[in-house]
Amino acid sequence: MHIVVCIKQVPDSREIRIDPVTNTLIRQGVPAIVNYYDLHGLEEALRLKDELGARVTVLTMGPPSADKALQQCVSMGADEGVLISDRAFAGADTLATSYVIALGIQKAEDEWGPVDLVFCGKQTIDGDTGQVGPGVACRLDLDQLTYVEKVESVDPETGAIVVHRHLEDGVERIKAKMPVLITAMSELNRPRRASLPGVLRGVRYKPIVWTTNDFEDLDRSKIGLRGSPTVVGKTWVPETKQAETVWLEGESTEAIAEELVKRLTETELPTKLGWELEV
Repeated sequence: MHIVVCIKQVPDSREIRIDPVTNTLIRQGVPAIVNYYDLHGLEEALRLKDELGARVTVLTMGPPSADKALQQCVSMGADEGVLISDRAFAGADTLATSYVIALGIQKAEDEWGPVDLVFCGKQTIDGDTGQVGPGVACRLDLDQLTYVEKVESVDPETGAIVVHRHLEDGVERIKAKMPVLITAMSELNRPRRASLPGVLRGVRYKPIVWTTNDFEDLDRSKIGLRGSPTVVGKTWVPETKQAETVWLEGESTEAIAEELVKRLTETELPTKLGWELEV
C-alpha cells in the first residue's frame, strides 16, 4: 500500500506581520512551519502505516528551504520526502500548483508503485483557499473525499475505505473505492511527536529534489506565473479599534445597572450579539 501526503511550508501565522504601506505579508524573519492541516493528513497516513504496513511518501513544491519541512515529516515516520523545486515554478497559484503536484504524484507512482491514498490538508493557513487538494484529484481523475474528520476503516485487499465527512448540517459516512484523495480536518487525529531516533533520522535525511528537467511531459505554459490566471484585485488591512473602558457611577447597584442598560440600548452592540434588552 502506497500513501502520498502533500504538504506545504507556510509562515507561522502566530508571527505574521503586515506591511502598512504595501499591505503585503512581511515574510522576512518569520519562521516557517508545516501547514497545520497537512500534519493531520500525515498523522493519518502514519497511523495506517503502523496498522497496515503502508509506504508513506511526502511531497511538496517550494523553495530549497522547504527541505526542513520534509525532514520534519521524515522524523515523524515518513519513508521518503520529495521536494519539487525550480525557479520556473515560482509565483504559482492554486491552478498551477495542482498541476505540478499531480505530476509529482504520477512520478512517485513510477518510482515507488501505484498510489492508493493521497492526503492533503483541507486548506493552508496562508492561502486559505482549499482548492489545491480537489484540483489535484481532478487532474488525476481520483474520487475526492473532502473535509474528512474520521477514517473508519481501510481494507487493502478489497480497496474499500470508509470515512466520515464533516458537513454544515451533520456528518456523512461514506464508502469509496481506492485510489482516493482525502482532505484532512483537525478533528481527524492528533499529530504525534517525533521520537529521538526519528529526530536523528530527520536531521540526517536529504530529501529527493525534482526540477523541471525531471518531468518529461511538463507543459511550461501551465506552471509558475505563466500558468497562473488568478489576479488579486486588492488587498487591505482591517482597521483596528482600541478597546474603550467605560466607568459607571451610581448610588446603588440598581442605579448602575439601569445606567448600563441605557448605555447599551444607545449602541448597536446588543443587536450584533443577538441580545434582547428590556428596560
